[in-house]
Amino acid sequence: MDKARAQLKQIAPKDHEKVMNLASIVKPLRSVLHKTPDDHGMTDWEDIYFQSDDGTPLEGWYIPAKGGETNQLIIFNHALPMSRAGFPGHLGEPWSNFDAVEIDFVLQMKHLTDAGYNVLAYDLRNHGTSSAANGGICGIGRYEWRDCVGVKKYVDNHPRLSQMKVGLYSQCTGGNAQYEAIYRRPELFGDVRCMASPMVVSMEAIFSAFSELMGVSEYQELIDLELLKMGAFTTAEMTPRHFAPAVTMPVFMHQVLDDAWTRNPEDAQRIFDRLGSEDKRLYWIENTTKRFQDGYNHFGKHPEQILDFFNKHMA
Repeated sequence: MDKARAQLKQIAPKDHEKVMNLASIVKPLRSVLHKTPDDHGMTDWEDIYFQSDDGTPLEGWYIPAKGGETNQLIIFNHALPMSRAGFPGHLGEPWSNFDAVEIDFVLQMKHLTDAGYNVLAYDLRNHGTSSAANGGICGIGRYEWRDCVGVKKYVDNHPRLSQMKVGLYSQCTGGNAQYEAIYRRPELFGDVRCMASPMVVSMEAIFSAFSELMGVSEYQELIDLELLKMGAFTTAEMTPRHFAPAVTMPVFMHQVLDDAWTRNPEDAQRIFDRLGSEDKRLYWIENTTKRFQDGYNHFGKHPEQILDFFNKHMA
């Protein structure tokens, strides 16, 4: 921290404001539920409520498969600063200040239910309509793993859901959290058939890329100091690499190859390489730099590969 304190003494006020704006990524903007299953013709769904492993109240949807409930369940989680519905950047400020695009996760749930899967989708703490916790700070998985544990306990204790085969769709912050949940509670996830793991990311890569775009790349240590002062973790602590070796189930990962907001292919490849799974695949989304528009929306526009993955491992 000596270097960080030295940087704090000499940084220009306008650059310090940029550093503070970067660090505030861990104070997530709540995204409204701009869509529900009704918007894509899904019926008989219900609101659900359960607790995280530490007691934080969480909210979600249970959506049965098209034509009626089956014996296959996908637990679906989301990225920061989104909700189970996706991201409403197309609705304008404040969300468009982050990125003025719509991300539609409900369409992705439609693909799953059409393919015969029941879906349980939920909001992580400090997101959507789930409760606040940890001072409103997002740990990019370091707190949210408790939510992944909570939803699996809910499923395992449910009279019908507990009888179903379970797969995971765990993306970005939710994917980071899922890796740590598996690391900390391996016995709870031993019966999970497989995991789609899109867009998981190390925050050191995110802050490195964003700080360069904003012209403050020399202040990585100061970014860490400001994160700690907020009650968050350092950038090096917020990565799924630490927990990836514990993940041994089949994994399908997709990532934006030239993602302008992170350091790919290096970051995603390092995470992928550390996965303990023997059956794993990394698919690169090419010809774009747009993480939100083309990364998180990829499954909605191109569902075939992920559906093939689930169909293979959930049978």
